[in-house]
Amino acid sequence: MTNTNDWNWEIGKREIADIGDWKGKFSYMEEPYTSPNGEKIAAIVKTEEEEFSVCENGTLWENSFDKIWYLRFAPDNRSTALVSETAEWTVAVDGRPWENRFEFVWNTLCGADGKHIAAAAQKERKYFAVSDDKPWETTYLDLNHLTVSPDGQSTAAVVQVEPFAEAEIDKFQTGCYSVAADGKAWETKFVNAWELSISHDREHVAAAVRTSLYDYTIAVDGAVWEKTYPSVWKPVFSPEDGSVTAPVKTPQGWILARDGKPLWERGFVQLWEHAYSRDGKHIGAIVAPAFGRWTVAVNGTPWSLTFGELACDMALSPDGKRAACVGKEDGKWKIAVDGQSWNDSFDMAWQPVFSPDGQHVAAKVQKNGRYTILVDGRALKNDFGQVWQPVFSPDSQNILIKGIEGGQSQEKYVRQVLPLKDIIG
Repeated sequence: MTNTNDWNWEIGKREIADIGDWKGKFSYMEEPYTSPNGEKIAAIVKTEEEEFSVCENGTLWENSFDKIWYLRFAPDNRSTALVSETAEWTVAVDGRPWENRFEFVWNTLCGADGKHIAAAAQKERKYFAVSDDKPWETTYLDLNHLTVSPDGQSTAAVVQVEPFAEAEIDKFQTGCYSVAADGKAWETKFVNAWELSISHDREHVAAAVRTSLYDYTIAVDGAVWEKTYPSVWKPVFSPEDGSVTAPVKTPQGWILARDGKPLWERGFVQLWEHAYSRDGKHIGAIVAPAFGRWTVAVNGTPWSLTFGELACDMALSPDGKRAACVGKEDGKWKIAVDGQSWNDSFDMAWQPVFSPDGQHVAAKVQKNGRYTILVDGRALKNDFGQVWQPVFSPDSQNILIKGIEGGQSQEKYVRQVLPLKDIIG
């Protein structure tokens, strides 16, 4: 989890940057991104020299590049981007490129605190992961589903360990893929593997795997569960005891299994995106209790409220006693908390956020082309041309709002800390 204790929580609003001025200054500008603490806003721009750089709070990075993409901020508020120099790619952090160069690099990832940065890379037709500018010692024929541990210090990915031609169907079915943890591949091979998780202590890796064309199961450190299924979803490690849970398809429907045995006895038409509370004592998931109806289940018990088109982006309170999600019905999006929908509907809505004490919920929403933040179902007095996910203060008394006010050439990026009492009374 991002540590917000050292952020500036002084009540008030500050203008950080004049985005309208940027648009007039540069011939090309991409979508801006903000740092988690709201102190920075950055966008990829093209300079007068026809090179690319990043404008951060109105100042260009010291270095410019042939091309830049996938600009993001790490949880520790450092800016990261994939950059190209003389047809070689690498990762730049706060504008400073890594020393290693690659033919291609993608998918930068960080742990919860942002201190470690990883990416997938390709060089000389070999694939591998890179962590903090250090490539894996072993390379592979292919690599995907790169994953980092919760602290960002370990990486894992699905890798191709056996070559096969397009027509070698029989060889493909014997298993040509495995999982590499920190560069070392499991000895076990699979037809396919995907959706990895790394344990909190970095000692174990779990993956959804296909052992034949028709059999699916979960593998942990290369050892598969005894039972196979018609289908499975992503495995997750429990923060409490290190066990592995995953949604699996059975004759009774989709259930949640733990270490290969049923955990939730009730079956659902569908079950996925399960997540733990911080202490591991509570589990929430998106479920379909009936065909075409979607909702949230906590510890196996579904809400009575359902949505006809979609339920997604579930969030659990830190103690796991409350849950929230985004739901869609009749083409409109709603926020639901503890089985009750907030009153208004929207053109779009984003994952709700719980306060540290679990007492309050905030969410970003969009309606009629404008954005705002809801707190416990009540909207801010003003709206924005763009707004980012809200953040509660550590004491749950205030909320950080990051948004672009105005429109067209008058766009100003502002950082504002509001007391919750000013919003919800």
